[in-house]
Amino acid sequence: MDKNIDDNAVNDGDISLGGGVNVVSPGTQLDDIEIETYNDDVLGGVEDSPQDQLKKLKERLKDAIKEKQGYLDSWQRSQADFVNYKKREEEGKAEFMRFSREELITDLLPALESFHMAFANKESWEKVDQSWRVGVEYIHSQLLQALASHGLTEINPLNALFDPKEHTSIGSIPTTDSKLEHYVGEVAQLGYKLNGKLIRSPRVKVYEVGK
Repeated sequence: MDKNIDDNAVNDGDISLGGGVNVVSPGTQLDDIEIETYNDDVLGGVEDSPQDQLKKLKERLKDAIKEKQGYLDSWQRSQADFVNYKKREEEGKAEFMRFSREELITDLLPALESFHMAFANKESWEKVDQSWRVGVEYIHSQLLQALASHGLTEINPLNALFDPKEHTSIGSIPTTDSKLEHYVGEVAQLGYKLNGKLIRSPRVKVYEVGK
C-alpha cells in the first residue's frame, strides 16, 4: 500500500484513488457512497443534453455517410476508367492486327493486276493452251482466297454509277444514251479494300454523252 495515502482517509473507512473513484472499506454503508460521473462532451463544465448528444451523433453519421459515398463514387469512376482503358487497348490491338499486313498485301497487288490484265484480253487468253490456262486461273484463285482470308476484297465497278470518292477516272467513253451517263463503262484496273478500308481505287472510264 502506498505510504502517501492519507491516514485520515484510511481511518474514515475509504481510500480516494482520484478521478472520482474511492475504495470502500467493508464496514462502510453503501447508502453513503457517492458515485461521480464524467462526460467526455462536457464543455465549460456544462453537460450536453441527450438531445444535443443525439444531434451530434446524427451529424457524425451524416458526415460518415457522405464520406463513404465520396469514396464509393471515386472507386466507381476509377473502375469505369479502367474498363474504358482496357476496351481501348483491345480495340487498338485488334485494329493493329487488321492492318499490320497492309504493306505486304499492297506489295502483292501488282501481281493481281497482272492476272487481271491477262484475263481481260479474252481473245489472246483463249488462244493459250487450255491446261496451262486452267493452271494459271487456279493459282489466281488460290491467291485471291489467301488474301481474302486476311480481309482483302476486289472492287470492280463496271456498269456501276461513278463514285469520285472510290473511283479514279482516267478517261471517258462517248455515248448517245443519256441513261449511261456517269456510269462506269470500262475498268482499266481493279480496286481493292482491306477490311473495309480503301487501299487502292479502281481506275475507270466513264460514259459521257457527247455535246
